[in-house]
Amino acid sequence: MEQYDTKNMRFSRLGANLSDPEIVRLMDLALGDPSLLSLAAGFTDNSVMPVNLVSEVVGELAQLGTDPEHLQYGLNNGRRGLREGIARFLAQYPGEEGLSLNPNRILITNGSQQALYLAIQILCDPGDIILVEQPTYFVFLEVLKGLGVTPIPIPVIQNGELDFKGLKEMINGLAESGDIIRVKGLYIVSYFANPSTRSMNVTEKRQLGNLLRSLPFRIPFIEDAAYRELYFHSPFPAPSHMSMAEFKGVPTLYAGTFTKPFSTGLKVGYAYCSEADWFNNLARVKGQQDFGTSNFAQAIIEQVIADGRYAEYLRKISQHYKVKMDILQETLLDGGLKEMEWDWETPTGGILLWLRAPDRIDTRLDSEFCRACIAEGVLYVPGELFFAERPPNNYIRLSFGSLDGNQLEEAGRRFAKVAKEFS
Repeated sequence: MEQYDTKNMRFSRLGANLSDPEIVRLMDLALGDPSLLSLAAGFTDNSVMPVNLVSEVVGELAQLGTDPEHLQYGLNNGRRGLREGIARFLAQYPGEEGLSLNPNRILITNGSQQALYLAIQILCDPGDIILVEQPTYFVFLEVLKGLGVTPIPIPVIQNGELDFKGLKEMINGLAESGDIIRVKGLYIVSYFANPSTRSMNVTEKRQLGNLLRSLPFRIPFIEDAAYRELYFHSPFPAPSHMSMAEFKGVPTLYAGTFTKPFSTGLKVGYAYCSEADWFNNLARVKGQQDFGTSNFAQAIIEQVIADGRYAEYLRKISQHYKVKMDILQETLLDGGLKEMEWDWETPTGGILLWLRAPDRIDTRLDSEFCRACIAEGVLYVPGELFFAERPPNNYIRLSFGSLDGNQLEEAGRRFAKVAKEFS
């Protein structure tokens, strides 16, 4: 019989499996030292927050009548008008013109992060498997770890695209070993991905749909589109899986958000789910957690979508982040990083740069390079955090979202100075 511990609290398997994410250490460093310029936090820019727009909408809501329903509890699944607005908004994207989503399959969440957590919580038991890109969103990896779920990386080719031959062979291997029963989903960040900045093209997405549909067993597909609205010039031309016949019959979930492109403080995201049972279970667990996302915050988003001010705001910030990306990239180039054999792809959206250092430079969290950067007054996110298996030692994620232009130049110079010392 197990000995009862009378002195220490006894946690569930979930509670006992939790630990502080490594990123917490980085954020503590950034907040604890005002002189430290952080290229680590994936924050958006306070200078373009929609302060006036939100103020206008709040005033309009106050004038709508005597019933301030937006200050009352709302529906667990979200405001009907917002869900209808999301369906109309998504249908405006290139390739989505024929998209006609059922608003009753859209769940409003506290950012897309809650949608992802709920999806995994509903699908997975401890010991189950989720197939992920390599690299992938490190907070999603933390979610899997906390829930006791194993991430297995999908094979990729040199440019980061999925290796479909390798993926099929991997799935066949899991089937032969009997482990396929534990594979509960496949997760992709499909637009301006965190951290790689790449987007999934039409051909690649169709190939994935055809592969999943051809399998004798069902593997749900989770498409994370958190950065889709943060394009620089125009939306990425590939439609979502929701408009692709290749995904017909595949259980799917599309996670979107208004936090990154509009206001992180409002914390409004959403999920569209193809399967009624999956959707209903998502809504049930959300009801147990919070009875629904803030009705007031939803009302603000609903209003700006309905009258077109959200689309207008997106056009404004797209150029803002393009300018900021140019500032940081040009500072790194002027600092000689390319000549020192550093490499990266110029992004066409998002708020990130994904750098590969020369193989000889170790950029991990406790490396000499990382400590030298902190001593120089600049902070980055080590690339090791974004890999489910066999993390390389020489990748770095930089964010140009929150710092202003002058700060970005200074942060870039500090980073380039350290890179030169290690070249």
